Amino acid sequence: MEIKNDLLYTEEHEWIKIDGATGTVGITDYAQSELGDIVFIELPEKGQAFAKGDKFAVIESVKAASDIYLPISGEITEVNSLLEDAPETINNSPFTDGWIVKIKISDMSETDNLLSPADYEKFTSN
Repeated sequence: MEIKNDLLYTEEHEWIKIDGATGTVGITDYAQSELGDIVFIELPEKGQAFAKGDKFAVIESVKAASDIYLPISGEITEVNSLLEDAPETINNSPFTDGWIVKIKISDMSETDNLLSPADYEKFTSN
């Protein structure tokens, strides 16, 4: 299982990369491996605003459908349209090409409750 040191994580297996006031969000390598082959993703619309913990997308695999939650509050500024035609990109590249959305972060203090890479590694090894 791959864990990136420049990301923050949730216990629901989402990751966020913070760059100034922008956050890039996806699901972790652990999550994609548990889901199996991803066959569809329902993406949000650009401009939609979500609170921390809100469901913003649904991902479907050959095994199950799973909700994806936003790690911190923000407005969707970009959606990875590559995933519409190639949702399996998340399986192949969950941390780079398989990102799901970019958001304008509305409350940076919400990052305080996210897991560090070491904490996430510990969480997933239980």
